[in-house]
Amino acid sequence: MSNSKNPELHINEEPRNDFLDVAVGFGVTFGFFFVVCVIFTIIAYVYS
Repeated sequence: MSNSKNPELHINEEPRNDFLDVAVGFGVTFGFFFVVCVIFTIIAYVYS
């Protein structure tokens, strides 16, 4: 390990699917905001 900047010497210990991670993140965020929007819409109609 004399050349620590060589990327071939670093083993990817936990391979990840970056696209799937981003897609799940967008989905969870959209779902959370959608639920919050529905709840506040129902509250707005109840109090009006």
